Amino acid sequence: MMTLYIFFYKLEFLMLQLSPVHLTMKPNQLTESEMKLVYFGLLFFGLLFAHVTCYSSGLVTVACDTMLPRHGNNSVQTTVPPYTVSASNYSFSPGDNITVTLKANSDIVFKGFFLQARTVSGNNTVGYFTVTNSTIQTLDCGGTVKSAVSHTSSINKSSISVLWTAPFTAENVHFRATFVQSRSVFWAEVESPVLTMMSSTSQPNSSSTASPTLISSTQNIASGPPPTSISSSSCGIEKVCFSSPSNCDPATSHNCFFMSSALASGGGYKFEISGPSAGYVSFGFSDDQVMGNDDIYICGMDSVGGIGIQHAYSEGQSRPLTVNLSNVEVNLASFTSGVIQCSFISRNIISTQYPVQQSKSINSSYYISMAYGDSSNGRIQYHGMSGTFISSSKIDPSVATNVTVSSSNSQDLVNAHGCLMLIAWMTTGTLGMVFARYMKVAAKKMIFGKAAWFQAHIFLMFLTVAATITSFVLAFVNAMGWAYGANSHSIIGCIVMILAFFQPIIAIFRPSPQSNWRSIFNWFHALNAFVTYVLAVANLFLGMQLINGNSGWMVKVMGGFLGWVALNVIFFEINAFLARKDLKKAVDNDNQISVKYELFILPFYMCGNLAFLIALLVGIGQS
Repeated sequence: MMTLYIFFYKLEFLMLQLSPVHLTMKPNQLTESEMKLVYFGLLFFGLLFAHVTCYSSGLVTVACDTMLPRHGNNSVQTTVPPYTVSASNYSFSPGDNITVTLKANSDIVFKGFFLQARTVSGNNTVGYFTVTNSTIQTLDCGGTVKSAVSHTSSINKSSISVLWTAPFTAENVHFRATFVQSRSVFWAEVESPVLTMMSSTSQPNSSSTASPTLISSTQNIASGPPPTSISSSSCGIEKVCFSSPSNCDPATSHNCFFMSSALASGGGYKFEISGPSAGYVSFGFSDDQVMGNDDIYICGMDSVGGIGIQHAYSEGQSRPLTVNLSNVEVNLASFTSGVIQCSFISRNIISTQYPVQQSKSINSSYYISMAYGDSSNGRIQYHGMSGTFISSSKIDPSVATNVTVSSSNSQDLVNAHGCLMLIAWMTTGTLGMVFARYMKVAAKKMIFGKAAWFQAHIFLMFLTVAATITSFVLAFVNAMGWAYGANSHSIIGCIVMILAFFQPIIAIFRPSPQSNWRSIFNWFHALNAFVTYVLAVANLFLGMQLINGNSGWMVKVMGGFLGWVALNVIFFEINAFLARKDLKKAVDNDNQISVKYELFILPFYMCGNLAFLIALLVGIGQS
């Protein structure tokens, strides 16, 4: 340390001698040893400066061989990386262009990255990259031009995509990437699934595993069957098959949701999945018939329009956690004629524990579930209850059999929940409010010491609250408790339940008509009812979207119902205005509102209300 201190002290002194103040000093006034020390110091600081600044700019050609950033003594992370490397196609011919996407899990970013394509057998760098924006740059590695890609700055990134051009070589390749989260935290050699090299002269047919041309998710479904190697042949003989409708064949039908499993040579499982969707289709293995603790594979649209495979783990009713896609060989990943299909071999054990490497037994039996839905920028969206199928019993994925779809009580509970909410807030709730606001004159006859309108209001609102509570309990039972990461429909449902529960309790303690607090109570009671009704109707729309999609006919019927309610409210308000106007002309009818057309508007409204209600109840029964 003393020697190093003396070296820098002397170097500093000599640098001062070379400062502008001493520029008049001639070089021969320094000894030869002092000049060597100055040159060495300049070289040392130059190298030090280059070492410190080059990595934030992504000029990391020093990592071409090892793919390891030189961040001092910091070592590579050994945990499961929160990043994935995917390709738009997993089979290619020489000269093909493949889109490669590096992506971080939710709420995770990376500052730097380094990407290469390497052969599986010889680990040689192959192909070349093309970048499309200024945040990415190409590098030359191993004498090959543009054979690697890196960042140009250390700004946070969640995903990047580049174009790779396949080489004229007959070898399978995979992509490897290094992700840098910070100077001390980085993951190296994160691999994509293997890309299979096809002969440039071979023409794929219906039995090949070539990846079909990717098409837009807005393309119409063609009239013929999708070209595929996936079929129901050998189901129950060589492989496990699970489909909806039962016994459908994905090789001949567009409307077939199909999944199969069979033992693969060399270990692991060969999986196939197919289904009509513009977003994703998926399957999972579970110890029960309820979402949560599931080992899932997803075949779906990525952020650049290609089809990719994801390995995930479901913790419950929230977005699944992405698992590193390792030990997977992809044979088919396509979106053709409106049908998404994937075929691949996974040498991972099936596990319902997280991380998925902790399975109790590789030969365990599991329930199989399938789900499909939309995707947004490569992120899967909630599939809804109508987008899921669950097997009726546990199966061993390695023992060939045909699996039937469960007719469990789960869907019945969901249907009952929806029906009760529709009855409560489309019919009994709205009628209860109509009686309280518009029928005080037409139904003022006394029944059991109270006006008929008041008795009708109490009875209808009691039915509304009772149906809401029952419906809430059914949903709670179906979810088996509170669901973390619940969607907006569940959250608004809880708010409606709370407001509806306290509304009659507040009414019990209403002040007398002579009390100064009565007007305040009336305003608060009416306001709480209005807010509850608005939230309930909004939640009915969300519920219809979960069952029938964002633009399904049930959502449109709900829109028609809302317009019907608004139209009749206008009729009732006009009638009330005319009644008040007549009151001013009739002195002998002081403090009374004459009956106008309430008794005609009410049955007119009820007929339309019941028509909308019945249509939606039938829709739920058919879902």
